[in-house]
Amino acid sequence: MTMPVHPYRAKPEVELIPRFLGRTLIAVVLTCLALVTMATLTNRPLEATPPVLPVVAERMIILSGDMSGAARVMDTHGQVIAELTPEQGGFISGVYRVLLRERTKHGVALDAPVRLVRTEGNRIAIYDDTTNWSADLMGFGLTNTRAFARLLD
Repeated sequence: MTMPVHPYRAKPEVELIPRFLGRTLIAVVLTCLALVTMATLTNRPLEATPPVLPVVAERMIILSGDMSGAARVMDTHGQVIAELTPEQGGFISGVYRVLLRERTKHGVALDAPVRLVRTEGNRIAIYDDTTNWSADLMGFGLTNTRAFARLLD
């Protein structure tokens, strides 16, 4: 005869993650933490940086954008280079927001120009000389890189 289970009694706990797997995950996390700490303390140079190539084209531009994704790109004389709708300028507007955050963090002028550069091998990069922030745009995909490449043409 089986005894009825009382509704308020705790049921035996079921092991959701096997003990071996839990210990293995902890070991992996601690190993990663040790490697990062060692690299930081020994000032190990970065290895995954883009190559330094000769500059083929360069242009100083001033970016502005809004949360909708619309963006405006001007040259240093105030001439509008591109007026982009939210569908066209989403990535450029996103880069503008990153620039704003970096410039606010460093306490520099928010409307300073940035350098847009094409190097040999057709790599496009953007540099903010006021904060030393830069981005190799190749890592953001072909469509997003083309959005900035059109500004150099």
